[in-house]
Order: sequence, then structure tokens, then C-alpha cells
Amino acid sequence: MKSRQIVRAIAGVLLCAAGLWLALPTPYRERTFLIDAAGCRLETTIVEKQEGGSQGSVLLFHGISANKKIMSYLAAGFAEQGLRGYVPDLPGHGRTPGPFSPARAEQCGEALLRELLARGMIDPGRTILAGHSMGGAIAERIASRVPVAGLIAISPAPMRAAHGVTAEKLLFSDPPMLPPHSLVMIGSLELESMRGNATDLAASRSDGTVKYVEIPGASHVSVLFNRSVVRASQQWSAQLLHLPPARALPSHRPLAGALIGFIGILLIAGPFLREAAGKNGSEEIAATGTVIGLPRLFLEFAAASLLIVLLLRFWIPLKAIGLFQGDYLASFLLLFGVLLVVVHWSCVRAALWSSPRRLLAAGFAGIVVLLLATVWFDLTFYEAWLTGAKWMRFPLLLIVLLPYLIAEETLLGPVRPGKRARRLALALSLRLIAWGALVAGVLILHNGEILMGLLSPYMAVFNLIQRSGMDMVRTETDSAATALFGAILQTGFCLVIFPLT
Repeated sequence: MKSRQIVRAIAGVLLCAAGLWLALPTPYRERTFLIDAAGCRLETTIVEKQEGGSQGSVLLFHGISANKKIMSYLAAGFAEQGLRGYVPDLPGHGRTPGPFSPARAEQCGEALLRELLARGMIDPGRTILAGHSMGGAIAERIASRVPVAGLIAISPAPMRAAHGVTAEKLLFSDPPMLPPHSLVMIGSLELESMRGNATDLAASRSDGTVKYVEIPGASHVSVLFNRSVVRASQQWSAQLLHLPPARALPSHRPLAGALIGFIGILLIAGPFLREAAGKNGSEEIAATGTVIGLPRLFLEFAAASLLIVLLLRFWIPLKAIGLFQGDYLASFLLLFGVLLVVVHWSCVRAALWSSPRRLLAAGFAGIVVLLLATVWFDLTFYEAWLTGAKWMRFPLLLIVLLPYLIAEETLLGPVRPGKRARRLALALSLRLIAWGALVAGVLILHNGEILMGLLSPYMAVFNLIQRSGMDMVRTETDSAATALFGAILQTGFCLVIFPLT
């Protein structure tokens, strides 16, 4: 290993150690239980301050494609008030098994509330329901039926077709009356459709018991870690439950630790991939420029993407894979990949053969990187470790994603000296065309696959990291076996973010 790579690996290890030091110590008492409520077995974390007793309770619901771990900062804010937070993984998310649907998530959330009330674990007069996005809508709907002290809805998912939100994009289409003593918060950087619906929601009750707050500089996700959101929540809780003002805000140390450690993992990944995938001869494939011109390549991707999106309007072949709207993305990539393989079979056929050593190296590297990333996020930021039900889906989804990545690697060709950045830009541009077609399906065809839009920022970050890693493996192996490495990472990512149905 070159000295530069050794320095990089050491720096990565040190950053991981610093991240653990920042992220893991906590001044809060956290206990996790599997609570059976009317047939819903919800893994639920109870968060409270280590010293002193509880002065009330908060039942906190996460949003779609999220889990209880990512709600830790908000839960800690309530704990600073002396409140006990109950934070469940809704069905199909985190550690709670599926099936997921918005209706079942609401049903299980209400069942959990009623179970806690029946056991005497919470007092309805001293309990607040809170939630973010889908969880905010669920909290509102439950609070309209079960009397509690109040409601905090953070960036609640719209339940009315207004402000550009069409009916098929709604998770819930029968909005209840906003209960009294409700706080509605929204980030100023969120979509106008979200802000408009939140404003209408707060204005729907004119008895003076509702408060609306717009958080400056906050997006749909950053509100979960925004001090102003926590401070407003603490003030509202103190007002409803007659508590003294909160003395402190939770620290951002865990978030900083999670990010620092992840940077460390990326630094470690470079030297590891070079060692794991080490060169063994050369397997030259024709460069893209000698196979197909760029204008034609872009046109092919645009036409094929739009054609497949139109087809998926009527038929989603991978419904049985059991991922909420992930079945749509998997079907898109399978059909797109097969089409590319068929059209460019003469090129792909030459790339399909790879030595067992290269395949083994690419597969090993992919599994190790996936495990490192999921373990790290699971420890610090987001429940990313794959459950048994998700691992059961892993082989099929891996096979489904391979055709597209094999075709992509073939069309991109080998990594030429001095051309790596250009190759990466080309790959990301092609993926952007495909993703644009998926989003067009949501906005123009109204196919209802809203996660294609909501997850776009995370997909962009993942694609950048995945493609960079794939280019590194390709540089070391000169082999299209790199597609296996990329497919392993993409399979794991999809299984982490899409709820199980």
C-alpha cells in the first residue's frame, strides 16, 4: 500500500474514533421494548432524562422511510423538560416488521397510544402527540379521536389536494378537524405545496388554540435537527402541561459524530477497495466513444426512461418484492437494464465474462463497504442495519439491479488516465436523465409514486458515493465485474430506505 493510502486510512480510523466519542455518550436514559398493541408489534424506544421523574409524556411518530433513531434529537429535547418520550418504529420501518401502508401505520400508532393508556403508563391529560411528515399527519388524525393534552405537527404530510398537491400524492385523503391545542411547524425552505397546506391546516381552527410557526432556513429533513423547532416544541409543551421553561437544548454532538465518522469510513474505503480489488491483468472493453456517440446515448436513455415510465403506469412487474414504492424503482431499473443489455448485446456480451477472482473481489468489497456503512449509521444516526426480512429480499433485488449496472459499466468503458472525472460526470448525467423520467411520472402522469420525488436528495448523494466507489474498483480491476460491487451497495440502500409491505 502506498504511503499516501496509509495516511488516508489512518486519518479515516481517527475520524471514526472521534465520531464514536462524539456520538455514543448520551445524558439520556434510553430503553427499547417490543410492545404488542392490538396485533401491532412495535419496537419502541423510551427516552427520558436520567435523573428525576417524568412530568408528562410525548408519543413521537417518524415520517415515511424514516425510523425512531432519526427522531433522537427531538426526543432528547422533550427529555430536557422532564418528559418521557415514546418513539416507535412504525410498521415496515426500522426494527418493526411489515406490512406497511399509511393506513396500517395510523392504526398501529393509535393502538400503541391506547395500549399505553390501558397499562397506565401515560396520563391522557399529560400526554402530547407529536410527529414529523407522515408522522405529523398520523399524530393529528389520532389526536382527533383520542383526547390528549395537545399536538405538535412538524412539517405534516398534506391531507388535502391543494397548492399543487394532487389527490394521488396524498398518504391520507380524509383529513379530520385539527384538534385544539395544536402547534403546526414548517420549514421556510420546504416546497410551497407543503407550506401552503400547513398554513391552511393551522387556519382551519379559529378558536385561538392553534399556533403556526415557520422555521427560517429549515428544510423538510433539517427541521429534525433544528434548535428552533425543539425550542418551540418545549415552549408549547410547557404551556400545555404547565411546566417550568426548559433549561437546556440537546447537543448536536451525536449528529456531528455521525457525519465525522462517515467521512472517516469514506476515507478508509479508498485504500480498502484498492487492496481488495487489486489489479490482475487487464480486461479492455471498448470505450463509449467507439461504441456509441454521446448524443445518441443521451437520446436512448431519455426515450427508454420515458417509455418504461409509461409502461409502469399500467403494470409494475415486481410488486411481489414487497417494498413500498421500491417495487416501482426496482421494476424501472430491471426493465431499463434489460432493454440496454438487449440493444447493446454485442458490447455487453464481451463484458459479461470476468474471472472468478475479479467477481469475488468485487462482491467481497461491496459486502464489506455495505456492512461498514450500515453498522455506522445504525450506531449513530439512522437504523440502517438490515433485518432478517430485508436480508431475505437481498438476493432477488440484487439480481434485479444487475442488468442496468452491467450495461452502464459497459457503455462507460474503462477508466482512462485523466478522464475519471469526465467518466463520473457522464454516469451521473445518464442517471439524472433516468431519474428525471421517474419524477416526471409523479408530476405529469400523476402515478402517485411520491417517494421518487421525496427521496431525490438522498438518491443524489448515494449515486455520487456509489459511482465514485465503482470507478475506484473499475480502475483497479479493469473489469465490468464492478457492476456487482455497485449492485450490492444499491440493493442495501434500497432495502434501508423503502418500507416493507
